[in-house]
Amino acid sequence: MLTEPKLKAIQDLVHSSTREELIWINGYLSALLTDAKAEQAKSSVNKITIVYGTETGNSKKVATDFAAKAKQQNIQVKLSSLEQYRLNDLPKEEYLFVVISTQGEGEPPTGAKKFYDHIHHNGFKVEKLRYSVLALGDTSYPLFCKAGEDIDTQLAKLGGQRITPLQKCDVDFETAATEWLNQVLHLLKNGTSVHPLGTKANTVAISTKAKEKKIWKGNILSKVNLHAEGLERTTYHIELGADEVEYESGDTIGIVPPNPLHIVEEIIALTGIDPNKQIIYKKEEFSVKDLLHKKLSIQYLHERVVKKYADIVEQEIPETKMDLLQLLKIYPVKNELQFEDVLQVLNPQAPRLYNIASSPQVHSGEVHITVAKDDFEVNGNKLTGVASNYFSLLQENDSVEFFVQKNKRFRLPAPDKKVIMIGPGTGIAPFRSFLFERDATGATGENWLFFGEKKFTTDFLYQTEVQNWFQTGVLQKATVAFEEEQGASKKVHDKIKEKSTELFQWIQSGAYVYVCGEKDPMSVLVEDALLEVIMQEGKLSDEETLAYFTKLKDEGRYIKDVY
Repeated sequence: MLTEPKLKAIQDLVHSSTREELIWINGYLSALLTDAKAEQAKSSVNKITIVYGTETGNSKKVATDFAAKAKQQNIQVKLSSLEQYRLNDLPKEEYLFVVISTQGEGEPPTGAKKFYDHIHHNGFKVEKLRYSVLALGDTSYPLFCKAGEDIDTQLAKLGGQRITPLQKCDVDFETAATEWLNQVLHLLKNGTSVHPLGTKANTVAISTKAKEKKIWKGNILSKVNLHAEGLERTTYHIELGADEVEYESGDTIGIVPPNPLHIVEEIIALTGIDPNKQIIYKKEEFSVKDLLHKKLSIQYLHERVVKKYADIVEQEIPETKMDLLQLLKIYPVKNELQFEDVLQVLNPQAPRLYNIASSPQVHSGEVHITVAKDDFEVNGNKLTGVASNYFSLLQENDSVEFFVQKNKRFRLPAPDKKVIMIGPGTGIAPFRSFLFERDATGATGENWLFFGEKKFTTDFLYQTEVQNWFQTGVLQKATVAFEEEQGASKKVHDKIKEKSTELFQWIQSGAYVYVCGEKDPMSVLVEDALLEVIMQEGKLSDEETLAYFTKLKDEGRYIKDVY
């Protein structure tokens, strides 16, 4: 209600005004009300920074969606990849939101490593910082969302104040990420974000709790070495029979390899522990033998685990990767109880993921994979990877347990679209699936395969099938590179540059580009070659080339699955 003097003043103004003046006063008051409503709707915070660290593009997508929604609320947004973020800006930030994935053994993406190291190893404070972290990961791995956890914890240690708890997301991240995003925007709008939640991370449960992965049991129908006989190198084509197994071309399967029994038995003998003793690990009960054989990672232990072992046995141990058996021999435990403490700090055995090389349209009830035997040398000792050693010992009719890992990014486009597939070595596996699928479904889009290996006569994986696809018109182009063949370009990335003009024409006409295989150095060299092709053939500047390539990725026309 108005006071009496104000009410009288308005009445006098109304009575003394003409009709035109009253119309103007009405419009003036309406505009004032509109401005007041807009001001009320404004977010309490008007400037934020969103940064992302990504390998596959998922974190970038979430961060970009976040930026777009924040701008709709009249919030000024600075959006940057962690690779390009200026580290000296961090102490100046007031609101920082980090979207980051986790790679390998709990590591940040390559482009985010500089930021990760900076906040862990430089003595500075961010006491005016308000922040929140969204971590993307995969619950199949023991160090789920570890990079996000580390950044969240470290920003708090530096004096930052958490405005929402750390949000972890599994492979199907969309729902959980949207809930986090909406929660943050609500806090920014209503001004409650200035209230810190304390220094201890308050990690919320995954909003879209991952369903237990269905475990399939398959029998080995066939196991064939794809290399010529007599070579030291071995790559197996393995066919698993599993009735009613469900997957799509582009998916992977995960296998948790058991540890060799002779190593398990030697560990038990060294420690003197009863192999049948029941141990609670991660809220489940196992016998010591089963725990070591089927559940725990006991070979090539990460430096973090070695450090925890050193703390338990109270000895100085160099920060290096070591096997549990080596540790026990060089730095033995005092007794069984101390070894039980060691068991608790070991990580679960991580699943190994393999691109599916078969098509559900063609190979019903079967899953095919391509497995290279991983032989390497450490300190003069010849070693073999845990999983590839497991596969090398399997015989026909042996059973294998596995789960299917969906890969929604790595999918074939519409049947009429062109496809460029770049897959040296075992990277050819998903493209075998793609070509079987496109042939079976009658896809009309043209297909171009790039493949590379050591030598044509001994290392051309799936040679007969590739030749058949080319002869029958499923493959319009097949470009191969063999390092040891005289006169040939040595690597696939050289062939990409060699085919520059036609390759760019395909991309310009809407082709989808897929890359699969080793992340480093293969995928880096391939990407550099593609950038060179785009710049040269498109006659573009550096900036225009990067913009063109970014658009390809944003449109989902450049997709990679590297390891």
